[in-house]
Amino acid sequence: MDNFTKYNKKNLLAIDYGKKVIGLALFCPGRDPFPLPAGRIINKNLSQVLGELKALIDEESVEVIILGIPHLLDGTVTNMTKNMLAFGDFLKSNFPSFEVIYQDETLTTFEAEDRMKKDPRYNFKINPKEIDALSAAIILEDFIGKK
Repeated sequence: MDNFTKYNKKNLLAIDYGKKVIGLALFCPGRDPFPLPAGRIINKNLSQVLGELKALIDEESVEVIILGIPHLLDGTVTNMTKNMLAFGDFLKSNFPSFEVIYQDETLTTFEAEDRMKKDPRYNFKINPKEIDALSAAIILEDFIGKK
């Protein structure tokens, strides 16, 4: 079964985790037309990140968390991959009733930059304040299999 069907009518949150900025996107397959960027969290510390995530999860009735995991192009695990997996464990321990799913996010930032350069919504420029959320939306698109 494809992820669009499997998670039909479930509220999904995608996270593009970064040491400084965390991008967020939301999507409900079968209700929303496509994943939408949902802002960002400035990553000051885990306690603050957790508080902001809890608020968003409650406000949007999130049911499933999709966490982007980076690899090198050849699939090699990096230190950042290990950091992301540790963040995934942190999410699982703080949201034990949620399914936390890992999704490959290789090259999503490059794709987000490319889209911004081609999109009038971004004045055909890379917007550093919105790139992480757009990357999270691309992670969700990849997860549900729609491009």
